[in-house]
Amino acid sequence: MNEVPGQRRLAWMTLIMASTLALACAAVAAVTAGAAVTELTRGPTRTELDRAAAAETAGRWRSWPAGRIFPETVGYAAEQGGRERAHRVGISPETRCERAVDPGLRETLRRTGCRGVLRATYIDALQGVVVTVGVVAFAGEREAVRAKAALPRTGRPSPGLLALGFPGTVTDRFTAVGRQGGLVRQAGPYVVMTTVGQVDGRPGKAVGEQRPTIFAFTGDIADRILAGLSTPERPSCESGEWRC
Repeated sequence: MNEVPGQRRLAWMTLIMASTLALACAAVAAVTAGAAVTELTRGPTRTELDRAAAAETAGRWRSWPAGRIFPETVGYAAEQGGRERAHRVGISPETRCERAVDPGLRETLRRTGCRGVLRATYIDALQGVVVTVGVVAFAGEREAVRAKAALPRTGRPSPGLLALGFPGTVTDRFTAVGRQGGLVRQAGPYVVMTTVGQVDGRPGKAVGEQRPTIFAFTGDIADRILAGLSTPERPSCESGEWRC
């Protein structure tokens, strides 16, 4: 059957439009595929690296070995001058927030988002002073700042971190009644609390007036543990510890 000229022109126009549409779709697909390849093969941005570093830092309380968080020895400035080292006596396997502090602080930690508390006890070089260090973990720096602001900062031991003594060691007399001081530090997503006393377990009331420097070294210990745990590490795609 013969086609009329108008029908022939309509068929050609339809074919041209279909071809143009197909070419356009192919071009869009090529651009999309190219963008996908670029996204998959590009290196991480600075923002992505910062987020990865923050996430890794916040997870160290779970991913790092306990002995890395609490080194076997920690240096500090001695009361008589010079440098000395405190020795770790033990590390608690308990990490629940409510098991690490006095009842009066449990709600504070819960409200501010405590994820866990790690505790270890150290003894000074002269083996006369015992200090329990508690690392309180939070999801991020904002939560840790809020927690520090809500915790007591008077230097009094109670309410505060619970003492951690180990039976059969020089710390076995270090109990709640033997606590004589405490402090709070914060950096990144962590708060570090300490409580300190003497190895004979004597109550603070029985000691009388203390020398203001006798427990000053506990600040050095807290700062060193906190710095090691909270300092971000820049991700490296060449390192086996990171996946980029």
